[in-house]
Amino acid sequence: MFIPVEAIPPSFKGFTLILPAIAVGNVAQLAVDLIVSTLSMKRVGYMHTDCLVPMVGPNPYATSAEDAGELHTTAEVYRDAEKKLAVLQIRSPLIQSRSRKFRKLLVSWIKASEFSRTVVLSSSHAYQRDDQQLKGTPLRYLVTPAMRTASGPALAELGWVEMERLSPYPGLVEAEPRLSIPGGGVTKGLFTDGCQEELCLAVVLVFCSEGDNVPDAFTLVNHLNEWLLLVDNDKRGAQKWKVPGSWRLLFGSSHPPSIF
Repeated sequence: MFIPVEAIPPSFKGFTLILPAIAVGNVAQLAVDLIVSTLSMKRVGYMHTDCLVPMVGPNPYATSAEDAGELHTTAEVYRDAEKKLAVLQIRSPLIQSRSRKFRKLLVSWIKASEFSRTVVLSSSHAYQRDDQQLKGTPLRYLVTPAMRTASGPALAELGWVEMERLSPYPGLVEAEPRLSIPGGGVTKGLFTDGCQEELCLAVVLVFCSEGDNVPDAFTLVNHLNEWLLLVDNDKRGAQKWKVPGSWRLLFGSSHPPSIF
């Protein structure tokens, strides 16, 4: 359930929604961090649900001592009215037994909010790529029928590669190809729900491995920017993303001197 932070709930009608899937390397969450931080998006509410592991902490996007003490929670919604952009950031793991319930909650909120389109950022295990997926870019996309009608030509013009359907048994060509996103968490389920509910939804993902996934996050968000044009390019053609201060603690704080 979406709970606004102000008395008057914000409108999302006609907005683009970006949300991360909890997947390998947390690449999608890192990419969303870059979007929220760079665009200085305003927090307008949060999602109240028992499907995510409860968590509370300081402001990950603090820019001054005044806002550093703000408490932030598991799943929060940010908004940029000028760009007609909304972002749902998720900061804790999904309780596996409640995956379907969480997807139902998201779909219900997306429909009720009347977003014009939804983009799910995700990742998948690089070591489980099929031979044909080893060639070229590690980036892939998926679109529901409604999104294909609305944005299919634009994505085709960008030269993006659609996620391949693979045989469930390698080498067995008689088997019907199917969609597989190993390590993608709720990505496949959410995409399937989007097709069934006729949502205008796209998935943009990158193949990666566990470790330092900051470079993967930049790769993913730069790729997304080719389509949504969230930030302008500089003179060299590169995007200027603002790294949030909380990234200094991605791998924990430094060792305490007292141990020596």
